[in-house]
Amino acid sequence: MYILYTHNDLDGVGCGIVARCAFGEKAEIRYHSVSGLNQQVERFLERGKKKNYLFITDLSVNEANERGIDEFVKSGGKVRLIDHHKSALHLNEYSWGHVQVAYDNGKLASATSLFYEYLVQNGLLKPSQGLEQFVELVRLYDTWEWEREGELQAKRLNDLFYMVSIEEFEEKMAERLERGGAFSFDEFEEKILDMEEEKIERYVRRKKRELVQARIHNRYVGIVHAESYHSELGHELGKDNPHLDYIAILNMGGKKISFRTVHDQIDVSDIAGRYGGGGHAKAAGCPMTEEAYRLYAAGAFALEPMRADAANNKFNLKHSEYGSLYENRREQSLFIFSVDSGWAVDVDGTELEESFSTFEEAEWVAKRDYAAWLARDEAYIGYLMEQMSNRRARSLMLV
Repeated sequence: MYILYTHNDLDGVGCGIVARCAFGEKAEIRYHSVSGLNQQVERFLERGKKKNYLFITDLSVNEANERGIDEFVKSGGKVRLIDHHKSALHLNEYSWGHVQVAYDNGKLASATSLFYEYLVQNGLLKPSQGLEQFVELVRLYDTWEWEREGELQAKRLNDLFYMVSIEEFEEKMAERLERGGAFSFDEFEEKILDMEEEKIERYVRRKKRELVQARIHNRYVGIVHAESYHSELGHELGKDNPHLDYIAILNMGGKKISFRTVHDQIDVSDIAGRYGGGGHAKAAGCPMTEEAYRLYAAGAFALEPMRADAANNKFNLKHSEYGSLYENRREQSLFIFSVDSGWAVDVDGTELEESFSTFEEAEWVAKRDYAAWLARDEAYIGYLMEQMSNRRARSLMLV
């Protein structure tokens, strides 16, 4: 008998589908949250059935279970843990641990891709075109490489996963893959996925108006409350607000925080680890501990939502040779303009001492330090007229 304990997200369930294709009814598959695995492993070790082969995928165990598994394996038990999170790399010290974050070609690994390769290499699963396509879609989505490679089907696979129960998704995908041929969605799935995409877009637009900006542990953070579509929301908010180091998405009902970033130099798994969580460099999560609640929920409660940059301007544009006007809730005016050395920022008539080599660097200061947004054309024209009037008045005084 093969037993699989795996995560309850797309990558973890992908492992379950691969196991079903490999072992059929000989596989007992159980899906777990990050916090639910260790208790299940403890029960398995207590039973001590060495005839069963235990796989653990897309999750790691605590120290007590590390020792328990190691003793179990040394006494003849069969366990294989396969993961791709850097927080689990220390498990490679054990004979039963296989943790790999990335491949030699630079591509990031997923639990599904590693598990599939393990089963194929050990003669437990026959490779097929459909299986390889499915596994790659799961890998692309879980590592967020799908956007860079323009593989929208990977995102749609995850959308479908959250539209049905885990049991229904596993059954449908396993049956489809066992039939052979190329992997694809059926006509009905395509239609409901189109509808879901529109729903996600509306949800993200609404949440964009609720984003607040805070500074936590010397990082600039965008904080929003949301119960759904965390990956899509985190990506869109991060892309629209590149001055923010990362996005924190609070699920108060689930008492969890999801972290997302679009920046290569930011590792949100380190941030999540501060509060007992973990994950990937660009996508991680943690339980809402007392400290996390104080910083991200209570501390940000009184903050006003960020204002978006004016979208339909014709005159007040970024990179304008005539300068770009920004405003904030403190009624400050920030004017970004070009100088010989690059770009400068004027705040209420006082030019900052620092100059910037690019417009983006100047804008980051306006947005990070002053929480400013690109003003509308009417304010821009009024600002320029006021500056011209002040200049004329000064000229008359000198006459």
